[in-house]
Amino acid sequence: MALPLRIGVMQLTMEPLDEMLATARVMDEAGMDTVWLAEAYPWWRKHQMEARSSTVVSALMARETERLTIGWGIISPYTRHPVQAAMDARVVQEAAGPGRFIVGFGTSKIFLNNTKQGGPPKVTKPLAHMRDSVEIVRGILGGGRFEYEGKAFSADIPELSAEAHAPGWDVPVYVAGTAPLMQQLGGEIGDGVLTPSITTPAFVRYTRENIEAGAAKTGRDPDDVDLGCTVVASIHASDRDVGRDGAREIAGMYLANKVQNIAGAADTLLELAEIDPEEIRPVAEAMEQGGRLAAKEKVTDSLLDRCKPIAGTPSECIAAIEEYRDAGCTHVMLELWGDDRHGQIRLFGEKVLPHFRD
Repeated sequence: MALPLRIGVMQLTMEPLDEMLATARVMDEAGMDTVWLAEAYPWWRKHQMEARSSTVVSALMARETERLTIGWGIISPYTRHPVQAAMDARVVQEAAGPGRFIVGFGTSKIFLNNTKQGGPPKVTKPLAHMRDSVEIVRGILGGGRFEYEGKAFSADIPELSAEAHAPGWDVPVYVAGTAPLMQQLGGEIGDGVLTPSITTPAFVRYTRENIEAGAAKTGRDPDDVDLGCTVVASIHASDRDVGRDGAREIAGMYLANKVQNIAGAADTLLELAEIDPEEIRPVAEAMEQGGRLAAKEKVTDSLLDRCKPIAGTPSECIAAIEEYRDAGCTHVMLELWGDDRHGQIRLFGEKVLPHFRD
């Protein structure tokens, strides 16, 4: 059975807390399915923004909203031992209530660089950290006696007493990945797979193939794996150029990130978007020297088009979401940026979301 299409918004945790909570309330009122908290790390200090913890913000957001699902999209397994991550998850699970919380893990090379833990995969062991984190968090939240010996993390957890006051409902655990082996791991053990910024329909199809390969290892149905796709986005009621302006800015920020922080890891992502890494070097240099607005000016119409944004007028956004859905995306993650984001969220709720509701 095919999963229903869900549409949510990616919220970077580098904005003031009051602003993030206000935005979550607007998403809730507008009918968005999910808010995905992308944990921002201290690299963003270079660009006039401060990093904040997703696990803390997510619990506050859960209490500030009524129906919105709260997703960690993502936290790095290198930031917290998964036993601690499970304890943090329990708080959000309890604050949100049944069916309103998703755990998401992703490597985050930015965090590894900030903490001087970076290196080649044989040193950092991303697959081991991811597998162990998923298994341990899922095992602990299950409540039973849990003992686990992993290559990166281990755990020895007693059974939860029947008298303990703790939530008993399931929490999905997602795996974020760009490289094929990580995406295959998500297909093997994750309830969902999350893609990085600058995802295109071509990258969605590539990811679907990796999910199928991973699911085949354990005999799972790959159609049961939710595929969350991070797509640069913005909207305006009638002016196409204004409706693409925010997407151009966020695309500039993340194209710069591909050069400055994850060069090499994003090669396939860029190749499938038909973007030459050398073509975005001026964007990265502008970001380094003048910040995100300077980077935005280096994002040409051609470059933005190849990023395949969900942007422009409502009809253009509907057409773009349909293209992502047809490619295999089941959970659109709008990386929404630009002026009047609350107004943009409401416009998505009024003019775009009804097209995809039963």
